[in-house]
Amino acid sequence: MATYRLISSVTIGSGGSASIDFTNIPSTYTDLEILVSGRTTGAGNGINITFNGNTSNYTNAAMQGNGSNVSSYGTYNRNAGMFGYSGDVANSFGSTKIYIPNYAGSRNKAYSVDAVSESNSTTAYMNIVNGLWSNTSAITSISLSPMDGTLIQHSTAYLYGISNA
Repeated sequence: MATYRLISSVTIGSGGSASIDFTNIPSTYTDLEILVSGRTTGAGNGINITFNGNTSNYTNAAMQGNGSNVSSYGTYNRNAGMFGYSGDVANSFGSTKIYIPNYAGSRNKAYSVDAVSESNSTTAYMNIVNGLWSNTSAITSISLSPMDGTLIQHSTAYLYGISNA
């Protein structure tokens, strides 16, 4: 049976922020999960993920659908889901779940993403990503930043540690 523990949470205040940062992540858990509800001021909705301040050696493949079309793409660098963005219906946020197994182990770090845009318009998006950070260091910090713009007030993220019994 898995046990989830909240490690840290971030809520963006007035004025916005360039990123959501989790630092000093303890190595006492088996896996990590991040839940995000966010919106950016930019014209794009992508999330960049950064482990331990390192922006190199990321690869991934993704599939995206909008209710009528599906597309896939690969090697989109540090892709980790989506925020709501300026092109969405006002005050709507994107929701993303990022799962990182064996984050403190000595092998390359895989992650998976399940994301949706919360939109009341005729088109909403869903995004599924599998990613790899080719680095054997334990993950001690994670940064999530929009590919375009800044995060707006009330964007939130929760980092959970998961212990497998």
